[in-house]
Amino acid sequence: MSSTVAVLGAGMVGVSCALELQRRGHQVTLVDRLGPGRETSYGNAGVLARSSLIPFNNPGLWASLPTLLKNRTAQFRYNPAFLARHPGWGLGFLARARQAPFQQTAAALDALIRLSQPAHRQWLAEAGQSHRLRENGWIFLYRSQAAFDAGQFGRDTLAQFGVQTEPLDAAALHALEPHLRPLFPRALWVRDAASVDSPGAVTESYARLFSARGGRLLQAPVQGLARTGPDGAWQLDLGEAGPLDAQRVVLALGPWSKGFLQQHLGLSVPMAFERGYHMHYAAEGEATLSRPVYDSAGGYVLSPMAQGLRLSTGVELTDLDAPPKLTQLDLAETAARQAFALAQRLEAQPWLGRRPTLPDSRPAIGAAPGQPGLWLAFGHQHIGFSTGPGTALLLGALMDGEAPPVPAAPFRPERFVR
Repeated sequence: MSSTVAVLGAGMVGVSCALELQRRGHQVTLVDRLGPGRETSYGNAGVLARSSLIPFNNPGLWASLPTLLKNRTAQFRYNPAFLARHPGWGLGFLARARQAPFQQTAAALDALIRLSQPAHRQWLAEAGQSHRLRENGWIFLYRSQAAFDAGQFGRDTLAQFGVQTEPLDAAALHALEPHLRPLFPRALWVRDAASVDSPGAVTESYARLFSARGGRLLQAPVQGLARTGPDGAWQLDLGEAGPLDAQRVVLALGPWSKGFLQQHLGLSVPMAFERGYHMHYAAEGEATLSRPVYDSAGGYVLSPMAQGLRLSTGVELTDLDAPPKLTQLDLAETAARQAFALAQRLEAQPWLGRRPTLPDSRPAIGAAPGQPGLWLAFGHQHIGFSTGPGTALLLGALMDGEAPPVPAAPFRPERFVR
């Protein structure tokens, strides 16, 4: 049955939920304090990757943990005080870097990614944005044969889930990306992947599609949330924009979901913030890339974007609003300049994004425990762009009481929301 729904958060996940619920006949209002695609969904590497089914807390983490804990790498930085204040999250995250829970997470994420990819292609076409899509995969780069050999677990996992890959030697890599410098004797071409040249613009285009179909888009901060009746109806305080009544609310605020639930409903969520940076660069001369590349030793992704070559960093584990620390970006830039002819920076200040991660690296998708009419869709760590449409399709089915298109149990909010 049709209902009024307020979707809070206009990143990829929230915009996807708004589109799907609208398709199902609900009257949807999409609310965001800045507008669509301006936060975490703006600054990612733009990859729609089947290979993203492998979370950071996988069994291979244990071998690299001694190096990561030294806090010197470009791949991973952490604030010891943050981990000391959140021992439950840290221990829970490590406890799930074992084979059995890893397999459960990989299967769940694979299902969500598989569900998302055709929806992305359909929405890109409907939004007139198919020109932004590249269907030529992405490449993992290795600076030694030993590093390539150490990645065997990942390759075996991708093969287990039917992800199409192709190992490359230096000559084959050069044939695909001739402007990479001859630094990489081995590489892995993940052919079962696509990418876009501006994830922020894609998110905005989906929001325009939602508006063109009659959806309501409000740019306003949500300052309050209160139940208005026993049937689960809600009223939102949008500050100067006034109140908004909705029979159901979808919370898709990404990293801000934790604070919102605590402040307005007294619910706790063990969430960490895997922050990341990016900067755009020009290329020297005629140097180009035709797809994103991931330098496994350098700890960065370099993606060809409409704005230039986007250098995206790894993980900075710290507080949501901690001041920027640019050491990680500087290390990544040094490594990237060894691999590719980067020219000048194209922006005065780096972009900083926040990636919300729950202890098992799976999002929370479904009804909020003990809160009739409140639905949750957050915690997508690094892969909200790859899983946003699938999240929407799953949530829409659950909200309408239908059989879910993929198993819903791995994402049930009761895992962590208390």
